[in-house]
Amino acid sequence: MESKPESGIAGALLPRNLGVRVGMLIAATILVAGGFLLYVLFARGVFEQTQRVILIADNAEGVRVGMDLTFSGFPIGTVRRITLRDDGKVRISVRVPVTEAKWLRQSSVFVLDVPLVGSAKLRAYSSNLKDPPLEHRAERTVLRGDANAEIPRMIATLRQVLENVDQITDTGSSLQESLKSARAVTERMAGKYGVLGGVLGGDDNARKVIASIDRANALLASLNGVALKMDTVLSKADQRVLGPGGVVDETQKAVAQANAILGEVRASLKRVDGILADAQAVAGNAKAATTDLAALRAEVEASLRKVASLIDEINRKWPFERDTKLKLP
Repeated sequence: MESKPESGIAGALLPRNLGVRVGMLIAATILVAGGFLLYVLFARGVFEQTQRVILIADNAEGVRVGMDLTFSGFPIGTVRRITLRDDGKVRISVRVPVTEAKWLRQSSVFVLDVPLVGSAKLRAYSSNLKDPPLEHRAERTVLRGDANAEIPRMIATLRQVLENVDQITDTGSSLQESLKSARAVTERMAGKYGVLGGVLGGDDNARKVIASIDRANALLASLNGVALKMDTVLSKADQRVLGPGGVVDETQKAVAQANAILGEVRASLKRVDGILADAQAVAGNAKAATTDLAALRAEVEASLRKVASLIDEINRKWPFERDTKLKLP
């Protein structure tokens, strides 16, 4: 009897459309959750048309699902799957949106860069964007730039360099011998003859070289003296032969005198010709013509003697004339 009033009171407190409201709230929650899920899927590119690129690598270290494929620093694709093939190679499946696939060409190069610090980066390089576009599901080999793999090689190279340095600086090495030789040359250069002694190997050799240079200087001085004497002799000879009153001048005078005497001889011969013509024309005056011929002959002989004496005078004055006479004791 007493419970009925309580149920009536509870029914009076609850609204009549509570079930409808709860249903609407649940439906709104489902719609919001579905819309958020669709937004997330759209933001993740689930509904976007994509192109698949298969990358083949020797090692998958540093590669993870969800890793970006970048071009010039901008993400253009995402790693979706990583598998291991039967030949031991790593197969990396990358999805690239169709709107971003224009940056990938058949000549594109893919590089997996693994730095010393930080995460690995998958990059694409296209040298010529005018090449044909990369086809769907194309397979390309990934070039790996792992700085960690270079460390052992660098350590081995550094060890070899240190060993070479140790060999160079060791006692008895070529460098030590070179330093000793350089020290010896420096000590010789500090001697009396300086650099000359260091280059020639000692002060004795330097002294010999200096003595040879002194003798050469003395010889040059003597030659200069001889040259000066020769210049003096040649100047005197030039003055005696070619100067005023010299041999050439006297010879020219003698030649002029000879020309004058020869002119007189020529005139005398012309007179002889005239007299002979007269002798032939006038045979009766033979005695007078003979007398004239004798006088003319004497005149011609005198002229010839003058010419002979003038030639002897020229030969005597000429400086290069040799005496061809033999003098008996």
